[in-house]
Amino acid sequence: MSMFNANRVQRVFFFNVAMLSLTGLWLTGFDKLHWFAYVVPAGLLFAALTGFCLGFVIAKKVLDILGISDKSTQIT
Repeated sequence: MSMFNANRVQRVFFFNVAMLSLTGLWLTGFDKLHWFAYVVPAGLLFAALTGFCLGFVIAKKVLDILGISDKSTQIT
């Protein structure tokens, strides 16, 4: 499976959240914020453009370490 596997719906979601975050940063004033405030929107824009979401990778690694399956089970 490719690491670049976010589908179109996820990419649009990443883009929308990044734009909302950047709008909030803009309304606050870019000069008043610490540089770390830009990490999340930058990561979301990167995920929207490439399909690679570092948050997904980190979450998968944490679940693997804890021994929790990342596959959801449905009761039918």
